[in-house]
Amino acid sequence: MDGTLCVAGAGRMGIGITLSYIHAGLDVTLIDIKPRAAGARAGYFASVLGGLRRELGTLARLGLLDAAQADTALGRVRLVARDEAAGDLARARVVFEAVPEQLEVKRETFDWLGRVCGAGSVIASTTSTFLVTELAGMVREPGRFLNAHWLNPAHLIPLVEVSRGPRTSDAATDDLLAVLRLAGKTPVQCAPAAGYIVPRIQALAMNEAARMVEEGVASAEDIDTAVRLGFGLRFSVLGLLEFIDWGGGDILYYASRYLAGALDARFAAPAIIERNMQQGRNGLRDGQGFYDYAGVDVEAYKLRRLGELCARLEIMGLLPAFDGARTAAAPASP
Repeated sequence: MDGTLCVAGAGRMGIGITLSYIHAGLDVTLIDIKPRAAGARAGYFASVLGGLRRELGTLARLGLLDAAQADTALGRVRLVARDEAAGDLARARVVFEAVPEQLEVKRETFDWLGRVCGAGSVIASTTSTFLVTELAGMVREPGRFLNAHWLNPAHLIPLVEVSRGPRTSDAATDDLLAVLRLAGKTPVQCAPAAGYIVPRIQALAMNEAARMVEEGVASAEDIDTAVRLGFGLRFSVLGLLEFIDWGGGDILYYASRYLAGALDARFAAPAIIERNMQQGRNGLRDGQGFYDYAGVDVEAYKLRRLGELCARLEIMGLLPAFDGARTAAAPASP
């Protein structure tokens, strides 16, 4: 196996994954799995390559590469039809399945990949819908199979959520994590659970934002401004659980109890919050919470996080100025 990277599925996600790797300096075989007549295939390939070129052009306009580098990156793509991919798949280190979210399409694709991939190839589904435990049975040698959920735009968002099944081998997991890091990605691991991590959290937040519009709490514009300049800014520096530790789990508990009574039981805190509170694990002030702060220079840690927040504010033109020399303005709405 020579370390070939293959992406099975030349749609939006397949193109995004391909962009990630060719921008990072790696060659990718991008496979169009749909049967097409010769003329239709030529037209579709021209469309895919045109899409890749446009995205690389956008990166150039953003200053992430120049025109010559965009051409170099595009030259790293080998775009092939399914019946031309067997050799690449036999040598593949990792194969990302990026076909439509239709169970039968995935079943047929996995059956094909199981027949043509090399014995040591890792197969990773990019599904956002199906659990790894639902798909693993469709794959020959399920020990080499797991889910790798990329977030759109895949070539820009650094996070990839990895979910392994009960039969996934440690070797397959380690190999996938290493290949994701080759593209500059930061993988996180989660159990087989609906919604992974990010979609589960963002579904709650988005529904709550829509509910506030429905209830007349605030306008869509004001809610989105609040998210961009308050919620989003803070949680780009502190993770949600880290933020609980900063403020105190007991504070969250009592705030949640009030909201549950005033609004709806969905705001009630989970049992782990009350349990931590009873055990004196409220966060920074107790030296432990969701994180253990034993041996941590808390003041230096807090200063570092505040510095990261100031860096983001500076980029956005929102850093407070001494004596009010500059007035911060909210980002423009769509």
